[in-house]
Amino acid sequence: MSDLHSTLSAALTNRYTANSARVRELAALLTNAQFWQKPFPFGNSFGHLVLHLTGNLNYYIGAQIAKTSYVRDRTREFNDPNPPSKDEALKRFDAAVAMVVKTVQAQSSDDWSAEYSGAGADARNRLAMILQCAAHMQHHIGQMIYLGYELQTQATSGGK
Repeated sequence: MSDLHSTLSAALTNRYTANSARVRELAALLTNAQFWQKPFPFGNSFGHLVLHLTGNLNYYIGAQIAKTSYVRDRTREFNDPNPPSKDEALKRFDAAVAMVVKTVQAQSSDDWSAEYSGAGADARNRLAMILQCAAHMQHHIGQMIYLGYELQTQATSGGK
């Protein structure tokens, strides 16, 4: 059973690390202005998605599993009138991912099946929530890819 535990911990650590690296790679192509720009009249900016992922991880894994006492302001993740700089937002995101990796690595074999509850979550155990958060990151990375593509297209076509 400890082989399964080690395999699970390593796979989740690798997934979160790879997701974080992909967000960083995509963000590197954007200026600070582009990071916060909404290229469509609908949806979010790349930066607000970073804030959202940071809040998501800090709440569902940090506050609920790691007991960090994080208090989430989900609404502000999407419409903060004074967002941090791109560098600061990414620094906070990196800290959230590091906390997730540390939390994943701290789980014992029995911890994975420990009961889970969090506002808005339908996961019944820790493993299910940690998997949901990884899938949630993947979903938003897909949006970030598209946003980055559109922002680069607008930049090279003069904003048209």
